[in-house]
Amino acid sequence: MTSLSDLPIRDDLRGRSPYGAPQLDVPVRLNTNENSYPLPEPVVEAIGKAVAAELRDLNRYPDRDAVALRADLADYLGHGLGTAHVWAANGSNEVQQQLFQVFGGPGRTALGFTPAYSMHPLLATGTGTTWRDGNRGADFGLTAADAVAQVRRHRPDLVFLCSPNNPTGTALDPAVLDAVLAEAPGMVVVDEAYAEFARPGTPTALALLPGHPRLVVTRTMSKAFGFAGGRLGYLAADPAVVDAVQLVRLPYHLSALTQAAARAALAHRDLLLGTVEVIKEQRDRIVAGLRSRGRAVADSDANFVLFEVGGDQRVAWRALLDHGVLVRDVGLPGWLRVTAGTPQETDAFLAAIESVRTGSDSAPAGSDAPSAATGPAPTDSGTA
Repeated sequence: MTSLSDLPIRDDLRGRSPYGAPQLDVPVRLNTNENSYPLPEPVVEAIGKAVAAELRDLNRYPDRDAVALRADLADYLGHGLGTAHVWAANGSNEVQQQLFQVFGGPGRTALGFTPAYSMHPLLATGTGTTWRDGNRGADFGLTAADAVAQVRRHRPDLVFLCSPNNPTGTALDPAVLDAVLAEAPGMVVVDEAYAEFARPGTPTALALLPGHPRLVVTRTMSKAFGFAGGRLGYLAADPAVVDAVQLVRLPYHLSALTQAAARAALAHRDLLLGTVEVIKEQRDRIVAGLRSRGRAVADSDANFVLFEVGGDQRVAWRALLDHGVLVRDVGLPGWLRVTAGTPQETDAFLAAIESVRTGSDSAPAGSDAPSAATGPAPTDSGTA
């Protein structure tokens, strides 16, 4: 049988692993930052009708430019944005890939500040863009001075900032974005995949779009809208940026069914976004519960929480899995990430965390070693 190493793949892809998180059949799955709440029945019915209306014409290509969908997205975002300011694709990953394709590429450089969304450097590799890592402080924070110093050092064609940041959950200090916009020679992309979960008063980069033609804000319907299976991401930017990404988009990249389903979901956004406040309550409950147990926790404006386990995070991950709770090992030594879901899922997580000792070994309570059946914890930071 032919192995991957036998194929003439690019040298810079050899030895790499594909992006992905474990998809295990466990009672409580809190590892991919999905919305734990299924779509309300009225939304299910509306999406079903919208999709059914497209079925007879599937012999025809969809609207190549998704104009109606983009108009609906612009209406949702507000901030004076119109159809010309918005572009949509199959998840924010595809949107960001298109940005790499048109503004990055061989001989060009992208800068990010890790730990952050792990797809960004992978997208850089896939497009032949050189990735530079600016890093964050020991507390996962990012200051304007540090960010500007890295921009001056690397002079990147693309700068990626995340607010709230994945996997830490921290929102971006507005001073950082202001400083980077003033210094960066190329495009500045702010990934706001979790913006709807931000605490009151947390600003959005959307307000800065006027007067900043090189600023791009990317969003997704996967999280707050509970539309992860629908795969719909989008960006807001100067209309010239939208024109630019169309130079590299695949023909008819958004199916008629995806466009119809997304528009139906947006039409019921008040109902869908009704779960956001409940999820934020569970996030804050997780933060308080972990801190009351003496664990360090990163402040979060997202639908997840990064917490310290006090030892080998791989052992702690397996200990939680042995109790039926799947969280995310994002590759940060001593830290794990848990998604905020339903009250019942929070109950299960907080009960399971009691099985994880604080200390140098983080061995599961009452056991000398984790269950061998679970294997090593896969590591990766971020979700699509």
